[in-house]
Amino acid sequence: MSPLFACCAWRVAGPPPVFTLFPAGTMVTAGVYMIARSNILYTLSPLALDIVAVTGVVTALMAATIALRQNDIKKVLAYSTVSQLGLMFVAMGTGAYATGMFHMMTHAFFKALLFLGAGSVIHAMAGEQDIRRMGGLAKHLPVTWLTFLIATLAISGIPPLSGFFSKDEILANAFADNLSLWIAAAFTSLLTVFYMFRLLFLTFKGTPRMSEDVKKHLHESPRSMTIPLIVLAVLSVAGGWVNIPEVLGGGHAFSNYLAPVFADSQRLMEQHHVSHGTELTLMGVIVTLTVVVIVLAYREYVRMGRVPEPDEAKLRGVARLLNRKYFIDEIYEALIVRPLFLLSTVLYEIVDRALVDRVVNSTGGVVRGLGQAFRKVQTGNTGFYVFVMAAAVLLLITLKMLVM
Repeated sequence: MSPLFACCAWRVAGPPPVFTLFPAGTMVTAGVYMIARSNILYTLSPLALDIVAVTGVVTALMAATIALRQNDIKKVLAYSTVSQLGLMFVAMGTGAYATGMFHMMTHAFFKALLFLGAGSVIHAMAGEQDIRRMGGLAKHLPVTWLTFLIATLAISGIPPLSGFFSKDEILANAFADNLSLWIAAAFTSLLTVFYMFRLLFLTFKGTPRMSEDVKKHLHESPRSMTIPLIVLAVLSVAGGWVNIPEVLGGGHAFSNYLAPVFADSQRLMEQHHVSHGTELTLMGVIVTLTVVVIVLAYREYVRMGRVPEPDEAKLRGVARLLNRKYFIDEIYEALIVRPLFLLSTVLYEIVDRALVDRVVNSTGGVVRGLGQAFRKVQTGNTGFYVFVMAAAVLLLITLKMLVM
């Protein structure tokens, strides 16, 4: 969560099957699961719920704006993951625990598909990850293109794909809880649509921008890579059908399944609900705006063929701020990394070298000196040894007589 997501862009540096697991089912979703399992503690503290909701929406908005200016295919998806986690926190902060878990489930499907799709693209591009050097891959990678499109539509909340049902519930609960929260969450949702279709169009549509050597070797990934894409595409389409809302004729099966887990919280909480008419209106507004944003992205990156600035050093103003991720890395470097490095250097020079090393080395020097002194006693002369023994016995007898 904000501002502690600085590592998110670097955790995707590994192989695609590895970094796919992080956003889809392990590390980054642990916070959402922890709040869901500890729901009664948060329910008993309305302030804690408010903090969770505000933290979530701020994180979602910050990460979404950062993703707008990223050009590394994996980093776009990494910040997208942070943004989606923020929306899950919004759900938790409004007391919609089951809704947050539902979005975590659907997110696992389409985000895993997006990351594996990115891996397929990188494989075809001989390791290239910069979307400014891609374009026109749809005809060379038809399976990857189609499954990536499905995942993009799902995360954008297009019905009847899985992301539509989970995101709609989050926005409906945010609207019932606080209008400002809904506006921020809805705006974040629309930003998600824009940067995801920006990624999709720059990668798969438009004029090819890769080198001729890479272009002539473009090919679809093997079945070992495309079959998982197809399976995840099916789940990205149908995964949300397990929790179709009542307003659309469903029975909230997933929420009812989790109801016993959150029963105590629901009894204690005065949770507000929107009417079916209001919920349908909100759905219509968001879906309509989503389609408008898709058209804008298509116009920008396909019709006009716009490509991001190749020299990031020339960026100015807001574009530079977003490209540099609000300078969070630089702030951490100045406030944490450098002071700790300076402190460790001082401790090393003063404590470790000047104190510890001297004590240890001095002890060794004393022992070594004593050893050198006693070494002179070892002459190998038997007569000398007898003399020393006799002198020692005489000394002991003399001392004993003096004491008595």
